[in-house]
Amino acid sequence: MASILPIIQIVLAILLVVGVLLQQSDAGLGSAFGGGEGSGVHTRRGAEKTIFNLTIIISVLFVVSTFVALVI
Repeated sequence: MASILPIIQIVLAILLVVGVLLQQSDAGLGSAFGGGEGSGVHTRRGAEKTIFNLTIIISVLFVVSTFVALVI
């Protein structure tokens, strides 16, 4: 188990980076402080919602695998 855990963490880290980079980012830094168009509320639908949920799941799995590595 100890020899496969780093491989699992590397795969999860790569998937996490890909998931974050695939997410849509319409809001720039200016709109965060009131300088942009729109109200700042964005509803995720379809594939965007799926990618968002998968990114959350992958991040939780990565944190769990890190804690398991600390215990072993």
